[in-house]
Amino acid sequence: MSVSLDSIRAAAQLISGAVMRTPCLPAPKLSRLTGADVWVKYENLQVTNAFKERGALVKLSALSPDERRRGVIAMSAGNHAQAVAYHAGRLGIPATIVMPKPTPFVKVAATRGYGARVVLAGEMLADAHAEAERIAEAEGLVWVHPYDDEAIICGQGTIALEMLEDHPGLECLVVPVGGGGLISGMATAAKALRPGIEVIGVEAALYPSMKGALDGETVQCGGATLAEGIAVKNVGELTLEIVRESVDDILLVDEAAIEQAVNAYLTQQKTMAEGAGAAGLAALLSHRERFAGRSVGLVMCGGNIDPRLLSSIMVRGLAHEGRLLSIRITTPDRPGVLGDISTLIGSLGGNILEVSHHRLFLNVPAKGTTLDVTMETHDRTHAQEILTALEGHDFSVRMLDLGESRL
Repeated sequence: MSVSLDSIRAAAQLISGAVMRTPCLPAPKLSRLTGADVWVKYENLQVTNAFKERGALVKLSALSPDERRRGVIAMSAGNHAQAVAYHAGRLGIPATIVMPKPTPFVKVAATRGYGARVVLAGEMLADAHAEAERIAEAEGLVWVHPYDDEAIICGQGTIALEMLEDHPGLECLVVPVGGGGLISGMATAAKALRPGIEVIGVEAALYPSMKGALDGETVQCGGATLAEGIAVKNVGELTLEIVRESVDDILLVDEAAIEQAVNAYLTQQKTMAEGAGAAGLAALLSHRERFAGRSVGLVMCGGNIDPRLLSSIMVRGLAHEGRLLSIRITTPDRPGVLGDISTLIGSLGGNILEVSHHRLFLNVPAKGTTLDVTMETHDRTHAQEILTALEGHDFSVRMLDLGESRL
């Protein structure tokens, strides 16, 4: 199977009815936030909550009877793993999945839940890749690569077919980039259908592997990223060739932008995006002038995020917006002072969530005390009004981060 518009159309026919044709909807709130006319393709609605099902099914459907009997093996940080496990189970094909040890538990559990044998190996995708190759050779399993495979690329390219069929006026597609399978398929289809459309890739700044390969530079990849699904050190040979020919640019986004994008999907669109799935929106937030006023299609390519991480991002988002405020107040240790403070905050519309009273801190006078107060406020301006009022009543006030307020 070569990668072309015809082969991608054939892949679309093959997966029809077995993989959801996800909606591509306008996102007015994200448009106001970014200044672009934003449309979102919700691939988090797939059974495995990510786009990877498309390529996995195309690849598995192409196996011979002997290959199906022997079984398949894949390496993945999670979404490709779940896709292979799910569709292999549907087709009665034994599946072994090798995942890096730091893979979020939610992804490991889901992969096992689809019936696959899961092997955890190494800290990075490269480590898992090496172990998967060893097992494949030892057990005679068929390799299902997560991105550097023509069948996989064609399957992922069906997303662009759907987006441009639903909304032919899109001027730009912004696509997360790990190994390059998704953007290779989408760029091939999009450029064949609309030669003038712009296709922009987005990488986590900690893992600029595709950009480095395109620029012919040796880049450093490493570190903890929210976008572990695209934390790839080595891009594919086939995908690099296609990206070089068909992709207009690669943008990098930092962790703060990815976190903001995950939070925006949840609070503005009421949908869950993992870090990799939110990378496209992070690019719009980081490069507003690049996309201002343009009709932009985002691929929200996955929603498999650890609930504890999502909870932390939500709380941090409230703090960044000034809607969750933690302060430390140093006061004389006398009866009634706590009541005075709570009354003042309440009269100004603050909602106290938590109070912690300290008398034993060595940096507090023997006849003094400190109060750590966490409260809800309307916004930054409202929070500042409360701080000013407390200081106006001769209370010594210091801002805390949410972690410090719990020490």
